[in-house]
Amino acid sequence: MGGSGKFDVRVDNLLVRFTPSPPVDLEEAIERLGGIRNGNVIIKTLDAPRATLIIDSEGRIIVHGTHRIEAARAAAKEMLLRMGRDDSGMVAELGPIVASFDFGEEVPINNLRTNLGSGTTSIDERLGCLRLNDTRHDLELLIWANGRCVALNARHQNMVAMAAVHWKSKFSDKKSLKA
Repeated sequence: MGGSGKFDVRVDNLLVRFTPSPPVDLEEAIERLGGIRNGNVIIKTLDAPRATLIIDSEGRIIVHGTHRIEAARAAAKEMLLRMGRDDSGMVAELGPIVASFDFGEEVPINNLRTNLGSGTTSIDERLGCLRLNDTRHDLELLIWANGRCVALNARHQNMVAMAAVHWKSKFSDKKSLKA
Protein backbone atom coordinates (compact mmCIF):
# COMPACT_ATOMS: atom_id res chain seq x y z
CA MET A 1 0.00 0.00 0.00
CA GLY A 2 1.50 3.35 -1.02
CA GLY A 3 1.59 6.50 1.06
CA SER A 4 -1.63 7.73 -0.53
CA GLY A 5 -3.46 4.37 -0.34
CA LYS A 6 -6.87 3.94 1.21
CA PHE A 7 -7.35 2.40 4.62
CA ASP A 8 -10.30 0.36 5.81
CA VAL A 9 -11.12 2.20 9.04
CA ARG A 10 -13.58 0.46 11.34
CA VAL A 11 -15.39 2.35 14.12
CA ASP A 12 -15.19 0.11 17.19
CA ASN A 13 -16.95 2.39 19.66
CA LEU A 14 -18.89 5.62 19.38
CA LEU A 15 -19.85 7.95 22.21
CA VAL A 16 -22.95 10.10 21.69
CA ARG A 17 -24.71 12.42 24.12
CA PHE A 18 -28.41 13.13 23.66
CA THR A 19 -30.19 16.02 25.34
CA PRO A 20 -33.91 15.28 25.58
CA SER A 21 -36.47 17.96 26.29
CA PRO A 22 -37.38 17.92 29.12
CA PRO A 23 -34.29 16.33 30.70
CA VAL A 24 -34.54 12.82 32.17
CA ASP A 25 -35.33 12.73 35.88
CA LEU A 26 -32.72 10.54 37.60
CA GLU A 27 -35.08 9.12 40.23
CA GLU A 28 -37.60 8.23 37.52
CA ALA A 29 -34.84 6.46 35.57
CA ILE A 30 -34.10 4.34 38.63
CA GLU A 31 -37.77 3.54 39.28
CA ARG A 32 -38.99 2.96 35.71
CA LEU A 33 -35.88 1.55 34.04
CA GLY A 34 -34.09 -0.19 36.87
CA GLY A 35 -31.11 2.08 36.38
CA ILE A 36 -28.26 1.84 38.88
CA ARG A 37 -27.00 4.95 40.67
CA ASN A 38 -23.24 5.42 40.50
CA GLY A 39 -22.28 8.71 42.12
CA ASN A 40 -24.23 11.47 40.41
CA VAL A 41 -25.13 9.42 37.30
CA ILE A 42 -27.51 6.56 36.51
CA ILE A 43 -26.30 3.60 34.44
CA LYS A 44 -28.57 1.33 32.43
CA THR A 45 -27.48 -1.46 30.10
CA LEU A 46 -29.70 -2.35 27.15
CA ASP A 47 -29.63 -5.67 25.31
CA ALA A 48 -31.57 -4.49 22.26
CA PRO A 49 -30.09 -2.36 20.91
CA ARG A 50 -26.90 -3.36 22.73
CA ALA A 51 -25.55 -0.28 24.52
CA THR A 52 -24.69 1.20 27.88
CA LEU A 53 -26.67 4.32 28.77
CA ILE A 54 -25.49 6.87 31.29
CA ILE A 55 -27.89 9.55 32.47
CA ASP A 56 -25.86 12.46 33.82
CA SER A 57 -26.85 14.90 36.56
CA GLU A 58 -28.30 17.27 33.93
CA GLY A 59 -30.68 14.59 32.60
CA ARG A 60 -28.73 13.99 29.38
CA ILE A 61 -28.32 10.50 27.95
CA ILE A 62 -24.81 9.35 27.04
CA VAL A 63 -24.76 6.26 24.86
CA HIS A 64 -21.62 4.12 24.93
CA GLY A 65 -20.83 0.89 23.10
CA THR A 66 -22.39 1.41 19.68
CA HIS A 67 -20.72 1.57 16.27
CA ARG A 68 -23.12 3.89 14.47
CA ILE A 69 -25.06 7.04 15.35
CA GLU A 70 -28.30 5.31 14.27
CA ALA A 71 -27.78 2.57 16.86
CA ALA A 72 -26.99 5.16 19.56
CA ARG A 73 -30.17 7.10 18.72
CA ALA A 74 -32.21 3.87 18.79
CA ALA A 75 -30.83 3.10 22.27
CA ALA A 76 -31.70 6.57 23.60
CA LYS A 77 -35.15 6.38 21.98
CA GLU A 78 -35.76 2.92 23.51
CA MET A 79 -34.92 4.28 26.95
CA LEU A 80 -37.28 7.23 26.54
CA LEU A 81 -40.07 4.96 25.24
CA ARG A 82 -39.69 2.73 28.30
CA MET A 83 -40.26 5.87 30.37
CA GLY A 84 -43.40 6.73 28.40
CA ARG A 85 -41.73 9.58 26.46
CA ASP A 86 -40.88 10.20 22.85
CA ASP A 87 -37.63 11.46 21.34
CA SER A 88 -39.02 14.60 19.67
CA GLY A 89 -36.75 17.57 20.27
CA MET A 90 -33.82 15.39 21.33
CA VAL A 91 -30.47 16.90 20.31
CA ALA A 92 -27.40 14.73 19.62
CA GLU A 93 -23.73 15.58 20.18
CA LEU A 94 -21.00 13.30 18.88
CA GLY A 95 -18.19 12.49 21.26
CA PRO A 96 -14.90 10.74 20.59
CA ILE A 97 -14.73 7.45 18.70
CA VAL A 98 -12.41 4.47 18.93
CA ALA A 99 -11.50 3.16 15.48
CA SER A 100 -9.05 0.64 14.08
CA PHE A 101 -7.21 -0.07 10.84
CA ASP A 102 -4.19 -1.98 9.57
CA PHE A 103 -1.11 -0.47 7.93
CA GLY A 104 -0.89 -3.64 5.81
CA GLU A 105 2.67 -4.46 6.78
CA GLU A 106 4.86 -4.94 9.82
CA VAL A 107 5.84 -1.75 11.63
CA PRO A 108 9.18 -1.61 13.46
CA ILE A 109 7.82 0.37 16.41
CA ASN A 110 11.24 0.77 18.05
CA ASN A 111 12.61 2.42 14.86
CA LEU A 112 9.61 4.75 14.81
CA ARG A 113 10.20 5.66 18.44
CA THR A 114 13.82 6.54 17.63
CA ASN A 115 12.97 8.46 14.43
CA LEU A 116 9.99 10.39 15.78
CA GLY A 117 11.34 11.10 19.25
CA SER A 118 9.96 10.90 22.76
CA GLY A 119 7.91 14.10 22.48
CA THR A 120 5.53 12.43 20.05
CA THR A 121 5.79 8.76 20.99
CA SER A 122 6.15 6.38 23.90
CA ILE A 123 6.29 2.62 24.22
CA ASP A 124 3.35 1.14 26.12
CA GLU A 125 4.91 -1.91 27.78
CA ARG A 126 1.57 -3.13 29.12
CA LEU A 127 -0.10 -3.22 25.69
CA GLY A 128 3.09 -3.96 23.73
CA CYS A 129 2.61 -1.09 21.31
CA LEU A 130 3.81 2.37 20.37
CA ARG A 131 1.64 5.30 21.50
CA LEU A 132 1.79 8.16 19.02
CA ASN A 133 0.31 11.53 19.98
CA ASP A 134 -1.04 12.93 16.70
CA THR A 135 -1.63 16.65 17.29
CA ARG A 136 -2.26 17.25 13.59
CA HIS A 137 -5.39 15.05 13.58
CA ASP A 138 -6.17 15.51 17.30
CA LEU A 139 -6.08 11.82 18.24
CA GLU A 140 -3.81 9.17 19.68
CA LEU A 141 -2.65 6.13 17.73
CA LEU A 142 -1.72 2.81 19.30
CA ILE A 143 0.51 0.98 16.80
CA TRP A 144 1.51 -2.67 17.09
CA ALA A 145 4.49 -4.29 15.32
CA ASN A 146 2.13 -6.40 13.17
CA GLY A 147 0.76 -3.19 11.58
CA ARG A 148 -2.51 -3.13 13.53
CA CYS A 149 -3.51 0.32 14.76
CA VAL A 150 -6.19 1.70 17.09
CA ALA A 151 -7.11 5.38 17.10
CA LEU A 152 -8.32 6.84 20.40
CA ASN A 153 -10.26 10.08 20.98
CA ALA A 154 -10.90 10.62 17.28
CA ARG A 155 -13.75 12.87 16.19
CA HIS A 156 -14.63 11.12 12.92
CA GLN A 157 -13.84 8.00 10.94
CA ASN A 158 -12.55 10.13 8.04
CA MET A 159 -10.07 11.88 10.36
CA VAL A 160 -8.69 8.47 11.32
CA ALA A 161 -8.30 7.57 7.64
CA MET A 162 -6.48 10.86 7.00
CA ALA A 163 -4.18 10.17 9.95
CA ALA A 164 -3.45 6.67 8.60
CA VAL A 165 -2.45 8.03 5.18
CA HIS A 166 -0.39 10.83 6.76
CA TRP A 167 1.57 8.57 9.11
CA LYS A 168 2.09 5.81 6.54
CA SER A 169 3.62 8.45 4.24
CA LYS A 170 5.71 9.93 7.07
CA PHE A 171 6.98 6.48 8.11
CA SER A 172 7.94 5.71 4.52
CA ASP A 173 9.73 9.07 4.15
CA LYS A 174 11.77 8.32 7.26
CA LYS A 175 12.47 4.74 6.02
CA SER A 176 10.94 3.52 9.26
CA LEU A 177 8.72 0.90 7.65
CA LYS A 178 10.06 -2.25 6.10
CA ALA A 179 9.78 -2.29 2.32
